Amino acid sequence: MSVIVVAPLARIAEMAVRHKASEMISLLAANQDFHRPAVIRAERHLKLGMNDITFAGTGDLIAPQEAHVAEIIDFARSWDQSAPLIVHCWMGVSRSPAAAMIASLAVHPEDDDDALARRLREASPYATPNMRLVEIGDAMLGREGRFARAVKALGRGADTDGNQPFVLPLPAREPVAP
Repeated sequence: MSVIVVAPLARIAEMAVRHKASEMISLLAANQDFHRPAVIRAERHLKLGMNDITFAGTGDLIAPQEAHVAEIIDFARSWDQSAPLIVHCWMGVSRSPAAAMIASLAVHPEDDDDALARRLREASPYATPNMRLVEIGDAMLGREGRFARAVKALGRGADTDGNQPFVLPLPAREPVAP
């Protein structure tokens, strides 16, 4: 079973090496420069420019958009799951947990939204997924509000300095009968 590793920017290289990841999704402000860890294949690194806001129209800030979520879904569906996927943002608290949950649902549409939310909270008492990403993901993945409700029910995570990477397990697949 593979996993999704959620990390702050400052710990992506460490987490990529520790978990033997070779694919990564980065959700940072547009034009925010950083070095991709050498173990991450350039062709399997999705970089999305967005700010951690929940509504559009805030000056020069870029709110998460449907196009961003569509790219997360497409990237996740093309992930072969032979190794963990790294998902990161600046602090690893809001954008990246939301994107990790969207990626999980993209590859496991049979997953229960409440079970996914519980796995997230068990993995991180600090995560507070960006609700704009969650709501767009809910609509694009046809969750009919279940995903957004499950995340809202989690409430705000505990305060953190943002240096708390975590591993979000994917749901266990039922064995296929012979």
